[in-house]
Amino acid sequence: MLSNYGVDFGLVAIYLFWGFFAALILYLRREDRREGYPLEDDGSRRLQPAGGAMFIADPKVFRLPFGQGTVLAPNDKRDDRVLAYKRTSVTPGSPSEPTGNPLIDGIGPAGYAERAKRPELDAHGHPKIVPMRVATGFTIAKGDPDPRGMEVLGLDGEVAGKVSEVWVDRPEAYIRYLEVSLTGGGQPVLLPITGALINKSKGKVVVDAITAAQFADVPRLEKSDQVTLYEEERVVAYYGGGYLYATPSRQEPLL
Repeated sequence: MLSNYGVDFGLVAIYLFWGFFAALILYLRREDRREGYPLEDDGSRRLQPAGGAMFIADPKVFRLPFGQGTVLAPNDKRDDRVLAYKRTSVTPGSPSEPTGNPLIDGIGPAGYAERAKRPELDAHGHPKIVPMRVATGFTIAKGDPDPRGMEVLGLDGEVAGKVSEVWVDRPEAYIRYLEVSLTGGGQPVLLPITGALINKSKGKVVVDAITAAQFADVPRLEKSDQVTLYEEERVVAYYGGGYLYATPSRQEPLL
């Protein structure tokens, strides 16, 4: 419909919508490049050009809650860990193979990120994931098996130790880890509940990720009553790597 001045307000509205939508897409594409950028070349590790205003957002300071400091993103910090691995080919994107202990080398399914060395906090500033000896208000639901005291078996059927404690996520009211006291002694280790099969009738916990002997190298915690984001990453990566690296047969083709 035309006004007295010959302006099509319907067409103007469409143009304004298109302009707004294009600006929104540009904004979102810039914001989603705050972490992991600039990219680096797979072979030489040379940093790729960041591009211009349409490629990456300007650095922004994020203030973490409960006085945990600040984070600047994007930034030019690189992962400078020295990992024990070798490339299988010079072709970009080719896989890498671990050259040491594959469960802790940080390669393939055992890879882990350099997360913050502090515990994840709940809405009140307290560590989310703690053992039940700290979360005294939590109990095992009636009718559910209590794994404490059960033997833990590796994929080889051998006994790795016994469950000595249960670690819970307080805000989620969910079991996250089992604490395992090893047969050989030493500091207990964490076992992700998602990697544990609790057999109530036999009173055993079966783990198909690693062998009983490989429990000895599970990354330990710095503190006995809390787990940091970095430690969680290491622990989960260790068991995840076992599905490929625990035994030589797992690394062979299925067909």
